[in-house]
Amino acid sequence: MLPLGGAWTGACRAVPDEVFQPDEPTLRTLCNLGYARGNCPRFPPDYGPDAVRFTISRDDGSSLRIYYVVERDHHPFAHGTIEYTPTGGALVSPPAEGLFMRQAQAYAESYLRRKQIAPPR
Repeated sequence: MLPLGGAWTGACRAVPDEVFQPDEPTLRTLCNLGYARGNCPRFPPDYGPDAVRFTISRDDGSSLRIYYVVERDHHPFAHGTIEYTPTGGALVSPPAEGLFMRQAQAYAESYLRRKQIAPPR
């Protein structure tokens, strides 16, 4: 299972102030899975986390509670919860860091897409 609930495309932001478009194999094996440190020449060697993992801890129909764990060397680096409102399509009190915020939003969008196509129980 992909960490953001699906494969995503986009620009690499590993090097601040430099936008780079990775090729499809790089996106599939490194960007979409995390843990690119030591495998991707663009990944900063001593920069914070390696990956972010998300899961839905509550879906009451009007909002989602997303639990996240930021990892470094396969161990928790930071964790917490984020609220998302499907009707507004936005995070409530989004985290300050823009890239992390976009990943959380992408995860919520993937979850809602999968939920729409899943057969009823």
